[in-house]
Amino acid sequence: MKKLALAGLLAVGLTGCSGSEEPRVLNLYNWSEYMPQEVLDRFTEETGIQVVYTTYDSNEAMYARLKLLDESAAYDLAVPSTYYVSKMRQEDLLMPIDRSKIEGFDNLDPELINLDIDPDNQYSMPYLWGTTGIAVDTTDVEGEVTAWADLWDERFEGRVMLTNDMREVFHIGLRVLGYSGNSTNPEEIREAYEKLTELMPSVRTFNSDAPRMPYLEGETDVGMIWNGEAVMGREAMPALDYVYPDEGIIVWLDSFVIPKNAKNPEAAHQFISFVMKPEISALISEDIGYATPSVAARDLLDDDVAADRASYPTPDDMVNAEFQTDIGDEALQVYAKYWEMLKSGQ
Repeated sequence: MKKLALAGLLAVGLTGCSGSEEPRVLNLYNWSEYMPQEVLDRFTEETGIQVVYTTYDSNEAMYARLKLLDESAAYDLAVPSTYYVSKMRQEDLLMPIDRSKIEGFDNLDPELINLDIDPDNQYSMPYLWGTTGIAVDTTDVEGEVTAWADLWDERFEGRVMLTNDMREVFHIGLRVLGYSGNSTNPEEIREAYEKLTELMPSVRTFNSDAPRMPYLEGETDVGMIWNGEAVMGREAMPALDYVYPDEGIIVWLDSFVIPKNAKNPEAAHQFISFVMKPEISALISEDIGYATPSVAARDLLDDDVAADRASYPTPDDMVNAEFQTDIGDEALQVYAKYWEMLKSGQ
């Protein structure tokens, strides 16, 4: 599912640093608004480990920073989306996860483990999964919006929001044209770019920091949104609707990974285990609106959360759904070239 490269220190401190003992601190690198403060506080209370929480706004920004950092500035835990787990694993950027130190793995949905991105989950543990669909301010938008293609409607000129996510934006262009959102065909990617240039006059803003905010602030009325952001947005704007587009929803899985140069992998394992406790996983899902991969946690959810289609889609909602996959560096460079052209108005 997720945020300008903004560093927020939600909790800072070192304890137990005498002698050769490791600093009791966990450096967590994550999307913004993607971990309730209550969870961080409870983890510190239970373990004595303080959490330094730093955020990013895209997988690309996270990946670039992790490649550049030396050990003195390393993060202990990061949360890449589906296909970046595969990319980072193949580039030897990750430390294997010691399953013997992780509790709760048996609670995970079998459909969300042992995926091609990381066979047998040697390097990743599922954190949350979600979808990217259409947000509609039903107060200001007349008529139905049912498809990605509707965003090109001239009535929405200057009123559309897109996430600041290259793969997601190109995904909708590709799907409107009838192609896979994971296409590696340069010609199809070029066609998607040309289709998206037709949409640009309608685009008011790109936002991956807090995608609900342009809708809440009246800046935009329709466009892309992550499902959890839609859930949070509805608290302030009940008229904000979440739509599963006819062409198919974008599906993603965000996972914990331990960077290879992590200074405190022990704390990273402890944090993963803590979050995988059913009561903690349920708390996270209820607080920020995304779906937990823990079957045991789902049993603890309030009925209104478990029945919320925005967070937990029905089988009908998942018709034509497509997981984002690793498309390889060659295709990624093609996307990046057209993304820069799209953003610069070329």
